[in-house]
Amino acid sequence: MHPPGADRVLVRHGEIGTKSEQVRRSMESRLATNLSAILDDRGVDGSVERQRTRLFVHTDDPAAATEAAADTFGVVSASPVVTVAPELDAICDRLAAIAEAQFDGGTFAVDARRAGQKAAHDFSSEDIESEGGAAVWGAIEAVGFEPEVDLDDPDVTFSVECRAETAYLFSENVSGPGGLPVGTQEPVVVLLSGGIDSPVAAWKLLRRGCPIVPVYVDLGDYGGPDHRARAISTAETLAGYAPNFDFDTRVVPGGDAVETLASDLDDTRMLSLRRFMLAAGERVAESVGAVGLVTGEAIGQKSSQTSANIMVTDAAVDLPVFRPNLTDDKAEITQRAREIGTFAESTIPTGCNRVAPSFPETNAALSNVRVLEPDDLFERARDAADSAEVVTVES
Repeated sequence: MHPPGADRVLVRHGEIGTKSEQVRRSMESRLATNLSAILDDRGVDGSVERQRTRLFVHTDDPAAATEAAADTFGVVSASPVVTVAPELDAICDRLAAIAEAQFDGGTFAVDARRAGQKAAHDFSSEDIESEGGAAVWGAIEAVGFEPEVDLDDPDVTFSVECRAETAYLFSENVSGPGGLPVGTQEPVVVLLSGGIDSPVAAWKLLRRGCPIVPVYVDLGDYGGPDHRARAISTAETLAGYAPNFDFDTRVVPGGDAVETLASDLDDTRMLSLRRFMLAAGERVAESVGAVGLVTGEAIGQKSSQTSANIMVTDAAVDLPVFRPNLTDDKAEITQRAREIGTFAESTIPTGCNRVAPSFPETNAALSNVRVLEPDDLFERARDAADSAEVVTVES
């Protein structure tokens, strides 16, 4: 709930503030650009203003602008705010008005912070909390509630951020994803399978500032129902988090390779298939200037994802393979998929399950896998990547 009269959103970032001055300014600029893009993509009228350690969105729709800010990577939290003169009486009067309009029971607290030179105000943060708390107390009594203060765990917190020229008042603090703004790191290729795990891994790399290049390996007859469509759909969902970046998806034809592996190999076929996919992804990475590959794998979740087998699959490529889900339980990954909106598109059987042998190798030796797999496996992977179809993706 935004306070009556709110006409802007206060946007806070976290890790950006730990960077050097030059890097911080660059990242704040990128964050402002990305936030403006999300506002535009969602049709929310608003302009983004940069101030040191803060961004502000000037808008007539503070609720929608707050929601957009809270979905922007690099944002720690966002609050719709009302502004008043940085004077104690004005702050207290407006706190009372906010409490009168919004309070509906429970305990409360007033939390205040001052920024800038101490001489800018003739009062302290403690003065705001004391005098403001008294004003809120009176307003709560006036609307028929019995006031109760709880400074440790209040039901409602009336907050004040007082700067040299303006005081910002708010009663809502919406958490954002944190991380770094997309575009502050180099791009990576994501092997997007259409399952639950890989879209979550992609989201996590976006959260750390990396633009992503989605790659879907089409398994041909071994693909699950609507498998390709679901993979593209998850890419579209992810694009909504960074609509000013390219999410066009490379669809690599892998059906012929899968047919060969399924007919010629037994317990190591999944490892060779993963090696094929990584090699194809690396070829795409070379063509787009990406610096790494991303998968949704977690240690021990599947037979091909044991610690020993991950070593075998990684030997197929020179680029680093990032696995942001590496130590997560399946339940944690699934919960994140629900939170970011990719779960519904991902809940279909994957084609890989149909390729897997009845008794897969879980502790493979690289030398043995190399002997068994086709000599031209990586050449076929590179050729397939070169002939990939590029599917346009929009948020």
